[in-house]
Amino acid sequence: MAEEEPKHHHSLFHHHKEEEENQGPVDYEKEEKHHKHLEHLAEGAAAAAGVYALHEKHDEKKDPEHAHKHQIEEEVLATAAVAAGGLAFHEKHERKEDKEEEKAEGKHHHHLF
Repeated sequence: MAEEEPKHHHSLFHHHKEEEENQGPVDYEKEEKHHKHLEHLAEGAAAAAGVYALHEKHDEKKDPEHAHKHQIEEEVLATAAVAAGGLAFHEKHERKEDKEEEKAEGKHHHHLF
């Protein structure tokens, strides 16, 4: 019988430490771009959810018959906006950590012009 490779269960929030260690040198520029991209996406999501929450608040006043529905949607969207803001903050922190690691390894180049 042929040997089967062990199955890996991948999920969004589960990282394998062994896989990260076996990948060789880290491309800090690529890591920084990745975190910056995710930070910008999270900022946009936070803004969009915030704007939509304000819209629901307006609809709550405009449509008193369905006010409770609009109030619940507003609260859910406000929570989503806060969560997206937290993700943006986290990604900014990750980007700073990558810069510090790069400096610690002595690979940081200063651009004068």
